[in-house]
Amino acid sequence: MSTTQADSPAEPQAATDSHAEFPPVNTIDPQFTIRAILTGMVIGAVLSLCNVYAGLKIGWGFNMSITAALLSFALWQSLHKAFGTPHWGMLENNINQTAASSAASISSAGLVAPIPALTMLTGFELGWGWLSVWVFAVSIVGIVVAIGLRRQMLIVDKLPYPNGIATAETIKNIYADGKEAMARVKYLMGGGLVAGLWKLAIKGKIVSSFKVGLITIPGTFAVATKGGFVKAGIKSFTWKNVTFALDPSLLMVAVGGLVGLRAGASMLLGSFIGWVLLAPWAIEQGWAAAGGAAPEAMWYRATIKWLLWPGVAMMVTASLTSFAFSWRSVVAALMPKRDTTVAKDTEHDVPRNWFVGGVAIAMVLAVWTQAGLFDIAVWTAVVAVLMTFVLAIVAARVSGETGITPVGAMGKVTQLMFGVISPGNAAANLMAANVTGGSASQCADLLHDMKTGAMIGASPKLQALAQVFGVMAGSLAGSAGYLLMIPDPAKMLMTKEWPAPAVVAWKAVAEIFMKGIDAMPEGAVDAMLIAGSIGVVAAVIEKLAPKHVTKWIPSAGAIGLGFTLPAFYSLSMFIGGVALVISNKFAKSWADRFLIVLAAGVVAGESITGVGIAIQTILAP
Repeated sequence: MSTTQADSPAEPQAATDSHAEFPPVNTIDPQFTIRAILTGMVIGAVLSLCNVYAGLKIGWGFNMSITAALLSFALWQSLHKAFGTPHWGMLENNINQTAASSAASISSAGLVAPIPALTMLTGFELGWGWLSVWVFAVSIVGIVVAIGLRRQMLIVDKLPYPNGIATAETIKNIYADGKEAMARVKYLMGGGLVAGLWKLAIKGKIVSSFKVGLITIPGTFAVATKGGFVKAGIKSFTWKNVTFALDPSLLMVAVGGLVGLRAGASMLLGSFIGWVLLAPWAIEQGWAAAGGAAPEAMWYRATIKWLLWPGVAMMVTASLTSFAFSWRSVVAALMPKRDTTVAKDTEHDVPRNWFVGGVAIAMVLAVWTQAGLFDIAVWTAVVAVLMTFVLAIVAARVSGETGITPVGAMGKVTQLMFGVISPGNAAANLMAANVTGGSASQCADLLHDMKTGAMIGASPKLQALAQVFGVMAGSLAGSAGYLLMIPDPAKMLMTKEWPAPAVVAWKAVAEIFMKGIDAMPEGAVDAMLIAGSIGVVAAVIEKLAPKHVTKWIPSAGAIGLGFTLPAFYSLSMFIGGVALVISNKFAKSWADRFLIVLAAGVVAGESITGVGIAIQTILAP
């Protein structure tokens, strides 16, 4: 297999970069080619469906940069060998992954949280065209902020942006050793194929008589002779009633392998506390409803209306408390230090007039769409965008330091603010926060991509253009996928099939500010206060504990998430986390090389298949 080291030409004709840590910009090898941008847009459009699907299932999205880089490498290297097409260069691949990752992260622009939450609360839903315009407008704000922050974050402050480093190292490795690259691609494709076929099988799409549902865990629990259970005619309940079962799906097992044992164990702990201890107690008190007396009945939809409140409170307080520990980053982001050693912009940086024009366009587009689509007052929309600029800066800095973008926390800050300045207005509360969360996600995504590009000699100007094309593709594909998968959010979401935990959290906060505390279920306020306090304390302990101790401290955010997801998801994630630990102990070399790509392939394979099944079900006569 023919490969070249594209970032190390013999006599590079490159502009001098402003920091010796990075190689000079490569001006010889092709970067922003038609095939590079189209490949990124197509791969990103497909991966955007995976993230929308996963987001509505588990509330999370995945960074698809490495997946996109491996897929494009496999495609174009195969075409090169078969038909003699031009070599797929490293810098073309970088443009591809930049466009694809920005398209894939479009789910964070509202499609898996505030947009369905607004529909569930008000019945209002945008058609495909306007929905695409909305998520594009949200994303553009984040891109503009990232363009302005690149030099400060990457060159002056030298923030690591770990996902960007991982992508850069992956790209350099696959071009240094073609056999290793193809081995990883085989695991990626193999995992996706197995997961997709198994998804079809358990849904009865291969053999109609063969279907595999949730596998029941034996055992029952007796209930008191008085209270809510007796009124509902329930004498005992099963593990399955409280959502504990074995899920045959591979998706959450793979997710557990990606996030690790700590997150999986924390979620399982949250599920046990929430569903086995708190939920039956709340039903007994008459505060929550059960979902039927049958042993096979799943109580998720009925009981989550109470249990979500302590779960949301713990997630929000833990997130905001952890975020508060980053106050130095906040100050540094809002009052950046000057570095006179940094050179002026080169021809490869985004021109200043482009940036100024981008700020103006992003402001006008974001305000116009808020006012025109959701009837939000212009002054409120302007405040939302201005606040977004500030919080996106902070989120990008935190992401650069930790690799985690606090999208949820950013959105909750805006929801709290607009609950005060525009009380009772669900659209303002949700969609202004949508701008903040989505912009923060795109801002961080581009800066991780910029880190990758800086490490391999790419042009930041061309990467910024690639991300604009990426969010165009993601907006169109992701919006279409969401509308096809979830034609009726009120009936389909917050169910065992589509738990939509992010929707649960955003909707719950919006309801508080729409109707006030009196609208909450009995006992929920006290449960929120207790869970919220635990979230604060747990986050403080986690931040102050020595690093070698932190891995043993349960994550309060993950515990809260366990309250809001069916327990069979948490159980699968825990199994995936255990598999990760075992692999690292007994096959560390293999795990380091292939485990992440295999898990990513499983997530992508099942997600794409799930999207296909959903579309086929909708279109079937």
